[in-house]
Amino acid sequence: MATKATGKSTDQIIKIVSAGSNVMFDASGKSTDQLLKIATAAVRAGVTVTFLNVGGKSTDQLTRIAATGKDHVVLEV
Repeated sequence: MATKATGKSTDQIIKIVSAGSNVMFDASGKSTDQLLKIATAAVRAGVTVTFLNVGGKSTDQLTRIAATGKDHVVLEV
């Protein structure tokens, strides 16, 4: 089960992910760099992060996020 991190800052999400929780959140207001940091934290913690509402990101941005997060990132486009 994933924790829904509504209205949390990037640092707060990274802290939750680093503690070992699967997380899903609305990523539409986050920059690509912020999402890359969260994806990296998910890989390190061995959890899954679901980025909701990322359809506004370019294919190149989504590819970077997917490559960073590998199996630990789900992109809802």
